[in-house]
Amino acid sequence: MRGPLVLLATVLLGGAVFFGVTRYPGETDLPEPVPVVATEAAEAVEVTMVSDIGASLPAVKVYKAPTCGCCGEWITHLREHGFEVEAVDTNEMMTIKAALGITPAMGSCHTAEIGDFVIEGHVPAEAIAEFMAQAPADAIGLTVPGMPVGSPGMEVEGVAADPYDVIQLGSDGSTTVFRSYR
Repeated sequence: MRGPLVLLATVLLGGAVFFGVTRYPGETDLPEPVPVVATEAAEAVEVTMVSDIGASLPAVKVYKAPTCGCCGEWITHLREHGFEVEAVDTNEMMTIKAALGITPAMGSCHTAEIGDFVIEGHVPAEAIAEFMAQAPADAIGLTVPGMPVGSPGMEVEGVAADPYDVIQLGSDGSTTVFRSYR
């Protein structure tokens, strides 16, 4: 029972960070980037590139709470798949999400910008590369709402992965399933 309790605590703490904002859009500028240095262990990992599907992989700016471990794991996942990532530690997550068009129902713990698009939550690298290669004119980005077990950065040893969908966010507020993971 320890695994599910730890996971529940992680989800609740992530939710506390997500909903615990005291500022509103327009009150502050986005925070300055905090450099993140790759560890030797991360550099030693064998890399599988997603650029083989034809997408030129742009730089990713990830906004995350300073203490969130799953966000760091997702950043590692992106780097392992060939993305250049700049991590920005901030306590202003709600302000950033609102400024980028992420509603609480579509939210997760971290938010990323790739060019003019937003990537919310634990979206797999291959889904991001596929989306960027298509660059839909009527979309603002992708999201994996919540924190599904088994999504990149949310792997839990000995626990089966949850099925989840990657949702495409329309510029008109619409949502459609971009890709499903079962």
